Amino acid sequence: MTDSAREDPSGLEPPPPIRIGRISAMEERPPSPGDEFPGEVEMSLVDHLEELRRRILRSLLALLVGAALCLAFVKPLVRLLEVPADGIRFLQLAPGEFLFVSLKVAGYAGLTLALPYMLYEGLAFVLPGLTRRERRLVAPAVAGSAVLFAAGLAFAWWALVPAALRFLVSYGADVVEPSWSIERYLDFVLLLMVATALAFQLPVLQLLLGALGLVRARTMLAAWRWVVLLAALGGAVLTPSTDPVTMLLLTGAITGLYLAGVGMVALAERLRG
Repeated sequence: MTDSAREDPSGLEPPPPIRIGRISAMEERPPSPGDEFPGEVEMSLVDHLEELRRRILRSLLALLVGAALCLAFVKPLVRLLEVPADGIRFLQLAPGEFLFVSLKVAGYAGLTLALPYMLYEGLAFVLPGLTRRERRLVAPAVAGSAVLFAAGLAFAWWALVPAALRFLVSYGADVVEPSWSIERYLDFVLLLMVATALAFQLPVLQLLLGALGLVRARTMLAAWRWVVLLAALGGAVLTPSTDPVTMLLLTGAITGLYLAGVGMVALAERLRG
């Protein structure tokens, strides 16, 4: 009788040991197709702040480059902004006034040129922390925002500014002769154009809220009375001249954009089933 037989009364040899290899983290939890944070990167707070500082500096550099390029063509830009005020005489009321006006116009135009790159830098900073579902919304939101921003600028230049100027000029035409300061005029035009372009971002905000499931189209449509009231208040606040014609045009544009956003949210809900 062998030693193993003495140890085991049944006379059977013990089975060989089972070897279990080390399982990696990816083998323990296979990646699912709906992984929530595909681009997540672990970074310390200092690294995050350093990355944010670099992106802000690059955005400011793009703004300065865009402003410098626009400053080289500032006179054609000023003539373009003067087109809605046909027949108005502009004055330089202080030494160096047109110089400061040129810098202001170049700054606004440079911001418009650099805005896509600045959006890219902002998205590149927050993109690793977005889920797959949120990432799919980034490209349409950025493209729609850029198109609506340009549409807002064009609408203000083509409709709002001429309507406001016609009202303001005709109101006192039989009493005073219109001779305007170039600085005051361009402040009025630039502020109105930028405010209108920002107001045109409303449908993008609605689509994002609807895509994330925070608000449904039916709820948006039910609040149309409040939207009209807020649009009227927004038109009064955003219109620098406070004339009724411009306020009504801007109020109507904001209300129309809101209803268009409701329609797009309803269409997206129907496509999702």
